[in-house]
Amino acid sequence: MFAFIMRRLGTLVVILFGSSFLLYNLAALSGDPVGELRASNEPDAEARIAQITRSLRLDLPPPVRYFIWLKGILGVFVGKFTLGQTRTSEPVAVAVFDAIPTTLRLVTTAAIVAIVLGLAIGIITALRQYSRFDYSMTFFAFLLYSLPIFWVAVLLKQFMAIEFNNWLADPTIPPRAMVTVGLILGLIVASAIGGDRKKFWKVFFITAVGTLLTLVLMLQLNWFLQPSLGPAGFFMASVGAALLITQLSVGLQHKPSLRAALSMSILGLISYYPVNWLFGKENQPLIIFGLLLLTIASAIVASIYFAKIDRGSVARTAVLTGILTGMLMILDKLMRTWEPYFNTDAVNGRPVPTVGQTNSLLESDDYWISLLDVAMHLVLPTIALTAISFAGYIRFSRGTMLEVLNQDYIRTARAKGLNERTVIMRHAFRNTMIPITTIIVVDFAGILGGAIITERVFGWTGMGTLFNTAINTFDLNLLMGVFFLTATLALLANLVADLLYSVVDPRVRVGAGK
Repeated sequence: MFAFIMRRLGTLVVILFGSSFLLYNLAALSGDPVGELRASNEPDAEARIAQITRSLRLDLPPPVRYFIWLKGILGVFVGKFTLGQTRTSEPVAVAVFDAIPTTLRLVTTAAIVAIVLGLAIGIITALRQYSRFDYSMTFFAFLLYSLPIFWVAVLLKQFMAIEFNNWLADPTIPPRAMVTVGLILGLIVASAIGGDRKKFWKVFFITAVGTLLTLVLMLQLNWFLQPSLGPAGFFMASVGAALLITQLSVGLQHKPSLRAALSMSILGLISYYPVNWLFGKENQPLIIFGLLLLTIASAIVASIYFAKIDRGSVARTAVLTGILTGMLMILDKLMRTWEPYFNTDAVNGRPVPTVGQTNSLLESDDYWISLLDVAMHLVLPTIALTAISFAGYIRFSRGTMLEVLNQDYIRTARAKGLNERTVIMRHAFRNTMIPITTIIVVDFAGILGGAIITERVFGWTGMGTLFNTAINTFDLNLLMGVFFLTATLALLANLVADLLYSVVDPRVRVGAGK
């Protein structure tokens, strides 16, 4: 494995070297960094031209300047790493490394949401081929394909920020709207679950009525201004997560896994108030990390206690349930932080922002208020970026799943008497992920490209902003700094994809074919 990784890294280094050399020289020939100053009548124009020429080495040919720039990167091996200076004599490395966390936060969140939702909906449409749900999601996917991202961003700002903030001033829902929401959600859920006509209408009725009653209860409790799960809601959600994970992982008939998963839900309920007490202390990131380790350890202990054999699957189910239960507890804490965040002077009753990555006017020492502020600023850009790849994941996962379901080994598995859950999750789903792994890596680069537009629309200062600045000012060093970091991330993602192949595809092994 080590030799394979080193070979792949060597290949990636060669690719990075070739692409950077080509980009550097093409960019150097595309414009003059001091062209604007040459046409200027300012008295100090000549002095500024001379200063920029000296600092950027513009008197040298582009290939020579490239190797000078490359020397600064190779200086990492001797502790003298540098990406050069911008036109304003600022270190490029400082600007780039300050911007990359912002972009990665946005891109990673959007990628995770797109992958999870896209794969889930795509696989369900494949299992419900030619159903109402399949046709609806196909139409929705093609609709997203046709929408330009800047227009999506404008719509999000108008309806999910401005109009929603206005609605929060007096959060009421007309009865007609509640009935409409219930009917639409009932149709979606019933179509996704499928079954005969009787089952369809039963699921439709339960979902529609449940949605209507939930909305009425939320309005009565003023939930939109004072949201919270509470111990009861938290426990119900945790039990639901335990049942869902167990069903998807090994099936509800696997009693050791079910008991271990439910034990994590019970443990979460027992620790609800102690954990919330810890959430009020200092050093919250350290506390959250410690609770994560404790959750994993508790899940392993539960798997050892409930399982005599096949402890791996039991431990996996318990760990996933424990982690999801912990995420529910964090969500509950953020929901209870909503009211104090909503009433701060900086927010002033308009919690969904349209620009910026944080509220510059918000001055709070409360970790959870600051975290909620970051999360709220992520909402609109994440949805806009997700729209870039969400539709692609739906269509690709649907097509791949349909192709896999028609394979001989799937028919053999069904002929052997395996239940449908085992056939889908253990055989079909794993093989569906083989080609999708490549798509995920390629899509990562696409989302990075979309971030350039998204950051500009929503006023984020990230890699997209630096790239736009570099292009407009012919700042070659800044452009190469952005390219070097983003290209490195993309190439490392390709390496991760190669390693994942050996995990999802047992036919792929290091050294195969020799």
